[in-house]
Amino acid sequence: MSKSSTSAILNSRKNDLLQNWIDNQVEDPSLREDLMTNDEMRSQSEELLDAFLEGIKSDNFEDISRQEFNTINDILSGISLSRAHSGFTPRETSIYVLSLKKAIIRILQEELKDAPDQLVNEIIKVTTLLDSLSIVTFETYIKGREEVILRQTSEINEISTPVIRVWEGVLALPIIGTLDSERTQIVMESLLQEIVDTGSTIAILDISGVPAVDTLVAQHLIKTVNATRLMGAECIISGIKPEIAQTIVHLGINLEGVQTKATLASALKHAFTKLNLVVGKRKNY
Repeated sequence: MSKSSTSAILNSRKNDLLQNWIDNQVEDPSLREDLMTNDEMRSQSEELLDAFLEGIKSDNFEDISRQEFNTINDILSGISLSRAHSGFTPRETSIYVLSLKKAIIRILQEELKDAPDQLVNEIIKVTTLLDSLSIVTFETYIKGREEVILRQTSEINEISTPVIRVWEGVLALPIIGTLDSERTQIVMESLLQEIVDTGSTIAILDISGVPAVDTLVAQHLIKTVNATRLMGAECIISGIKPEIAQTIVHLGINLEGVQTKATLASALKHAFTKLNLVVGKRKNY
């Protein structure tokens, strides 16, 4: 005659199960105490355990898409996203669920030690369920990390394209790193908006920090220059290194009509000339 079901056993030993689970998490060497307090860990674990014990009352250990697992899936997804955003690693997040499996098996071993066949069956059922929940955890974590990476990429693109007002009527935009379609769009939008805000008539695109220029990059630059012209401003491309100049010639890229300079200083000098400004050293008397 079989003993009580896994659901009945775990619900009757809930406090022991929770403590075992928390102990397993605390004992794990990868635990990040700087990212979560013990009180937060206990609160999260207790909430998830309550949902888990409620879910298995139906004796469903295989299909986590059914209604009885909606709550635990929601809680688990929320925890995984939160941990992904907080900086937890995939291992640390997976350990959270896998350590629950270890705690459950320990309770089952204590309660079913005289029923080895039933113990094996119950462990297989629990393992199947927790493996499925681990996959949910991992998939949600990956989704959360992708969101973080996309947000950081967007922030880096914005930070790496600062429009600087170097003089009255003169803007400079130093570009560092690879120039792709997304960055070009940010460069263009930032530059055009700054031209509107400042009323500047000259904009300098400095590509000293761009490692290479190919046909696509050149097309992006020409589009930016043309858009600047439509705003009534002149755009100068500076920082064209010898190897980049050779590449442009080799590729047959036509920069006719585009003002180019080898250095930012040359571009500034050209801008001052266009604005009838004279900058020089003051004589010592």
